[in-house]
Amino acid sequence: MYGIDEKGTEHNLRFASENDWIADLGSFYSEKPSKLFIEAVEPSTILQIEKQDLFYLFTNVPKFDRNFRVIVEGKFVELQNRLLQNFSSNAHQRYIDFLEQYPEHALRLPNTQIASYLGITPEFLSKIRGEKLSK
Repeated sequence: MYGIDEKGTEHNLRFASENDWIADLGSFYSEKPSKLFIEAVEPSTILQIEKQDLFYLFTNVPKFDRNFRVIVEGKFVELQNRLLQNFSSNAHQRYIDFLEQYPEHALRLPNTQIASYLGITPEFLSKIRGEKLSK
């Protein structure tokens, strides 16, 4: 999931791994066009649900409501931690944290997407990777 700024630069907000999901809940609940993009970089299953159908499930299937809430709360905590990390960590530490959170993505995603997620240039990411390999 990413946004694009006025200069046309992509800013990756998060990645979804296998058996994970990603959605723009702000757009979904407000019923306004999203300012974010979701791109599948590998074969994926796309699910779609109408707002009234989701609310029906929340009301009539308590386990669905509970599971959905637990997942969203977990993603909210993940986002809080990512924001704090971006404010308080240097690029090297952000890359190490990325590798811990998304170990399989380091080999499957292009440097441009990882760098965007880390808030650095692809060239600086290559430098960090080179330093990590030489250690």
